[in-house]
Amino acid sequence: MSWQAYVDNNLLGTGKVAKAAILGLAGGVWAKSPGFDITPEEQKAIIAGFSAPDTIQASGVRLAGQKFYTLFVIDRTIQAKKAADGVVIVKTKQAVLVAEYVGPVQAPEVTPIVEGLADYLISVGY
Repeated sequence: MSWQAYVDNNLLGTGKVAKAAILGLAGGVWAKSPGFDITPEEQKAIIAGFSAPDTIQASGVRLAGQKFYTLFVIDRTIQAKKAADGVVIVKTKQAVLVAEYVGPVQAPEVTPIVEGLADYLISVGY
């Protein structure tokens, strides 16, 4: 399956995720939903947030120019909110899955979707 198919089918296809992207841990966008343009600076800040959670907790998460306030960073997962909307970001061995949702959808509905895909990608070496 292509990286774009994971975004289209496994994330957007659930109806819970409004925008999604798969970023490479070494940099670059592997796949994304249309118009979800995460800048190289935003990508670097997200990836750095996993190893320096205090920094991303203080500064928040920026995605395609929108600022989200970081709720928490736990192990491989970052969750952030902006009003009723939010984002779930999960790191695998080689990638970072980014899933933005729009209220009334909530994080507990989106988190298992993103974590499940991350678990699968880890199981196949990514």
